[in-house]
Amino acid sequence: MSGSPGPGRAPGQQPPRPGSVRPTSRRLLIAIAVLGAAIGVTMVKAIESGGGVAPTVSWLTLVAWSFLAALLFVAARNTNQRVQVRRERIEPSRAVFLLMIGKASAFVGALCTGVYAGFALSFLNAVGSSGPRNRVITAGVAAVISVLVVTAGLLLERACRIPEDPDETP
Repeated sequence: MSGSPGPGRAPGQQPPRPGSVRPTSRRLLIAIAVLGAAIGVTMVKAIESGGGVAPTVSWLTLVAWSFLAALLFVAARNTNQRVQVRRERIEPSRAVFLLMIGKASAFVGALCTGVYAGFALSFLNAVGSSGPRNRVITAGVAAVISVLVVTAGLLLERACRIPEDPDETP
């Protein structure tokens, strides 16, 4: 094939190898977070317009979400050390499992980032009183922790990349 890079590829960019998975798109994660924010704001408005009380983000949720982020960071570090630094081979099924956990964590984390940010934005107008102020704080902290989950998921995904073999010639 001659000079045309093909659809969706920049000039000089190689086509993906068969059986490979593309890195998670940052644009897609941002779009998911924006969608999540719209869902969060809409959910609060719908509940309150129906006479209900919008849910709050509990501190237990923050602890559990933080624990998940920590586990993902540890898995990313350990996988990076094994695959990228020490160049160890890991079982294909384990590699696929870790890759999918990383990708899923990035997607779910992006959605939760948006939803929690939407919750926080919904209560900003009444931040003068203590109830809404606490809701903004906990939802804001949850959004930040969700960004950490996204980051850890992306790091885990990156750690699963097969390193280029310096001995292999094209």
